[in-house]
Amino acid sequence: MPDNPRLFFHRVVINDYGLFKYPDYTLPLSVEMANVSREYQLDVLHVHYAVPHATAAILARSMLPPKQQPRIIATLHGTDTTLLGWDPGYRPAISHALSSSDAVTTVSEFLKQETQRVLGFANRIDVIHNFFTPRVSQRSREEVRAELGLKNELMIFHSSNLRPLKRIDLLLETLALVRPRDSFKLVVLAGGDFSPFQKDLIRLGLEDRVIVRENVRNVEDYLQVADMGLFTSESESFCLSILEAMYFSCPSIAPSVGGIPEVVENNTTGLLVPFGDLAKTARAVETLIHDEELRKSLAAQPWPAPKVNSRPPSLFHATRHFTVGSAANPLPRHEIPARR
Repeated sequence: MPDNPRLFFHRVVINDYGLFKYPDYTLPLSVEMANVSREYQLDVLHVHYAVPHATAAILARSMLPPKQQPRIIATLHGTDTTLLGWDPGYRPAISHALSSSDAVTTVSEFLKQETQRVLGFANRIDVIHNFFTPRVSQRSREEVRAELGLKNELMIFHSSNLRPLKRIDLLLETLALVRPRDSFKLVVLAGGDFSPFQKDLIRLGLEDRVIVRENVRNVEDYLQVADMGLFTSESESFCLSILEAMYFSCPSIAPSVGGIPEVVENNTTGLLVPFGDLAKTARAVETLIHDEELRKSLAAQPWPAPKVNSRPPSLFHATRHFTVGSAANPLPRHEIPARR
């Protein structure tokens, strides 16, 4: 990659053979992992998500001679446990991938406990919270406000992939209760298609209050303008968008579910509300709209939250704190073998 000479990209070629009803990704991925591991003598394969990446890594390792087999670290972000973990068609494969990994991490204490509960996973899990390293904004605050047509309104920020768990319906229903109506505009940075929600905007009379930007890469441009974040998810393993907003001194209102309380300290760095309580959520929004001192107080707290990493730990720093090794042949703590 041109901006980082120590970072390399290897493309996985997926062939659409008529033999298969659906193109396969896991097997070509495992072959590429094995090839790269062999060519570059990798010590560690750090993969995100058990399906398909940890399963592919386990298969890739088995293709290599014992002395060339890298250690595998699997990081879970949520869906492996909270969604696929309940599916009998995936659960055994996920459990096998995690049990076969040399180390497992999750992005929150909540997800660690859910993984233990849902999958019955008894091996060690280390929590490494999500982190955020911002890029330099490409435009000034004034330029972005002008683009959005913001005048005296406060900008409420929401960023997500719009999946059902994000409960965009509740987000819009909440804003329909906020008064005065002309005191805010909601800017949605959508990682998906927002068009299915257009009918809700019309029904709730929010057409002139909501601005949607899809698949935005320079989120920092918009975060620097935001006055508050609003999230209505029914479940979150962490909610990275809240942490991103916090960096720009933007407090968030969010439900007290999943790993969110590990990011937001109620009444200190943001406001937590009961999930699904539209009236309380709307009142919290109104409170931050009208109480500038509270808004500034929440925004002025040190970043990041005390429990959350401000920057990514190096892979070496992360791995050296694990007991890396299989259950049958564990390595001593803090010891990573040198390549022979």
